[in-house]
Amino acid sequence: SLDQKKLIVKICEMVATRGARLSAAAILAILKRLGKDTAKEGETVVAVDGALYGKYQQFKSCLHRTLLEELLEEPVSKKVVLRQYKDASGIGAALVAASHSIYRHI
Repeated sequence: SLDQKKLIVKICEMVATRGARLSAAAILAILKRLGKDTAKEGETVVAVDGALYGKYQQFKSCLHRTLLEELLEEPVSKKVVLRQYKDASGIGAALVAASHSIYRHI
């Protein structure tokens, strides 16, 4: 029925919103860990990958709004850029593996 379809759409919106807000919190935690949560020189680019971010505008908008307007303060939020990259997770895994092998001897 139409009411059931509306309910399903509402549930999907709620799940996507929750996912976007949790993703924003995770990104903030990483920024804090790296010391990028305070106003400093330069831009911080966060690579984002995945179909949900790329194809579902509500998720993308909620993630941006939560991170850049609610969690980060004004001077910092202007220096953080969320940018979609294809295969960002593969590139990130390669960077972690490379950095691990470099510091393994220390």
